[in-house]
Amino acid sequence: MERTTSRRRFLGYVLGGTTLVAAADLVVASPASAAGVPTPPQVAEVYDLNDFITDAARPTANLVTVEVREDGTAHFALPRSENGQGIVTSTAMLIAEELDLPLDRVEVTLAPARPELLFNQLTGGSTTTTSTYTPVRVAAAVARMALLEAAAIVLGDTVELLKSKDGVITAPDGSSVTYAEVAARAAGGGTRAVEVELKDRSEFRMIGTARNRTDAREAVTGRKQYVTDLDVKGALPTMVCRAPTLNGTPVRLRNRRQVLRMDGVTHVAKVATGIAVRARTFGQCIDAIRAMDVEWADGPVAGQSDGDIVEELKALDPDLPPLPTNPLAEVVEEEFLFYFRSNSPMDTNAAIADVREDSAEIWNACKVPITAQETIAAELGLTPDKVVFHVVQGGGSFGRRLFFDAALEAARISKAMGKPVKLMWHRADDARAGRTHPMSTSRVRAVVAGGQVLAFQQGHTSVETDYRHGLGEILSATAADLPAGLGNMGFAQSIFAMTQELPYDFGAVAQTLLETDERFNTGSMRNIYSPDVRTANELVVDKIARRLDLDPLEMRLRFCRSDRVRGVLERAAEVGDWGRSMPAGTAQGIAIHKEYKGASACVAEIDCRPATVGRDVPRAVTGPRVTRVTFVIDAGLVVNPRGLEAQMQGGINDGIAQALTSSLHLRDGHFLEASWDNYFYTRQWNTPPEVRVVVMPSDSGQPGGAGEAGVAATMAAVACAYARATGRVPTYFPINHRDPLAFKPKPVVPPVPQSPTNGLKLTY
Repeated sequence: MERTTSRRRFLGYVLGGTTLVAAADLVVASPASAAGVPTPPQVAEVYDLNDFITDAARPTANLVTVEVREDGTAHFALPRSENGQGIVTSTAMLIAEELDLPLDRVEVTLAPARPELLFNQLTGGSTTTTSTYTPVRVAAAVARMALLEAAAIVLGDTVELLKSKDGVITAPDGSSVTYAEVAARAAGGGTRAVEVELKDRSEFRMIGTARNRTDAREAVTGRKQYVTDLDVKGALPTMVCRAPTLNGTPVRLRNRRQVLRMDGVTHVAKVATGIAVRARTFGQCIDAIRAMDVEWADGPVAGQSDGDIVEELKALDPDLPPLPTNPLAEVVEEEFLFYFRSNSPMDTNAAIADVREDSAEIWNACKVPITAQETIAAELGLTPDKVVFHVVQGGGSFGRRLFFDAALEAARISKAMGKPVKLMWHRADDARAGRTHPMSTSRVRAVVAGGQVLAFQQGHTSVETDYRHGLGEILSATAADLPAGLGNMGFAQSIFAMTQELPYDFGAVAQTLLETDERFNTGSMRNIYSPDVRTANELVVDKIARRLDLDPLEMRLRFCRSDRVRGVLERAAEVGDWGRSMPAGTAQGIAIHKEYKGASACVAEIDCRPATVGRDVPRAVTGPRVTRVTFVIDAGLVVNPRGLEAQMQGGINDGIAQALTSSLHLRDGHFLEASWDNYFYTRQWNTPPEVRVVVMPSDSGQPGGAGEAGVAATMAAVACAYARATGRVPTYFPINHRDPLAFKPKPVVPPVPQSPTNGLKLTY
């Protein structure tokens, strides 16, 4: 028997047991044929981050199984992390499609850390649906085939003549059985190979239809369980008093006895990151932290501010390659600065840890649970099999949950106290000590002559982006932590090369990355390098367009070298009414982005008139306002269009925030922002009144990445709109990164503010 006879035929396995469990075998699956590669290609055009992570996951795909239980429902433990992106729903749709089950008969949970899933339990790079699309479908199809074979025996007919729909198998004579009635029979007979043919796209009834999220009701009614909602026996609220300078360390707690006598306080312990306190309530933890008298050792950036880091980055700005000598050519050049930004989600950093002498159990919303499990085990002096790591749904990520800082810290605290702890970071902790998108500069120059762009160069210099989470397991995490930044820099260079692509015919294209300075807590904020890189690129593209006397849309269409990008660009211009007459002080901006097997284009309209910029909103940073956004996305085959639209809406707000308002101010060795009331992410008063997301039809048989796709084009379009509305190209972002400040900073000693008791007075 041929193991794989076509791109739709696959081999899988029914695993013998008391319930029907089916797995995929993708080791010999036929790869998709490659399309023609443009010349000269960039790395991301040939092999991108999506390819890399998907290929890494392939060898362990057969360890991912779909279970059909005796009640006829299907269950799947998804080896990825759900943080609001909707992958639980889209995965359930894949299973429902191939199993011919109603969506509400499919349960998708999150798998705990499974070290055997080497490279296959990493959630990042917009790869979840791309990498699991075929394995999940094959496993579901294998389960369906096993059910059909069992039903054929019961009904006395042949498999080929049976039909399945909504969990019922029907024979030509009208007799039928339910999945529940044959599930046990299908599970018997030991492990055996089953060849299946996946449904053709023309047969889809579930995939490609707009569906509400399966967890939407729980989310809006407050019944959804996040880490701090869990009731783990003995785990009491715990918080940490942190240093007044970034990454400062505790020397001693001078008033330990006084703190231990405070209401509700049960334990106090010194750990590497601060002084931990455990109490009956989080409010009592806050009171204890505010009462602490701690001697601190300064952190590595003590005394430094934004300007110091900017000078260091500019001093390291590498020389770009020499340009072609042409006396008729003109050089177009700009340099841009991007300030630190927080990637703290609304759901604050939290973890539960119960560390015993010979075992540990951890609960955390984590995108790299295998790395977390193995790192925590090493920290505790245990073997990984003695650490159970539960993956809990998180309320947002922005890349933050690629790091398990709270889980590791909770484990250390639990060990030090000898008690289970429910650790919650204060919002001030997240902003001041949490992960940030690193400050960076981007220098772009182009050579223009005879109506052509002969060369396009970009040198991107950044504070180090931390990749020490690795590829989801300890080996690559250790490799990323090689001394002198060598390991991490290798990751950075690889990821930069596999994500950055300039979709224009601009002659000799060179994009380079230099990262330095390991003193900050950084991470891969949503879309990693692309928002900054594309914003710098697209602003220079507009500048070139002015030199060539071209409309920004005409400029992009003339030099675009990708049919998919051209398609989304033309559609965005059409739907967004590009070129319409607008009042002085307002303007449109247009930008494109190509990444993760997809393409996107955005038309943004901005109002920079004084009455808008100076509008008064209580406790707000206002400034220019984006009034309309049209966003067009080609993400290949789309599993859930409604989920994709929601993803783009979130990405649009991210892009607006990074362009206009969202940043951290470093002053005297610490960040000033301390909560969402002074970290100015896009608010309701800055959200465009009119947002339209258009999902392009695609004949692709594979889904592309979508989780990050909405950010880069939006940020760039907003920046371009601002430049056209004001007549000046912005050179730093966000545009409202102000000095003097637009807010009064909260103190750093004590490190957390008093909880408000007048909440109703703060509403309007």
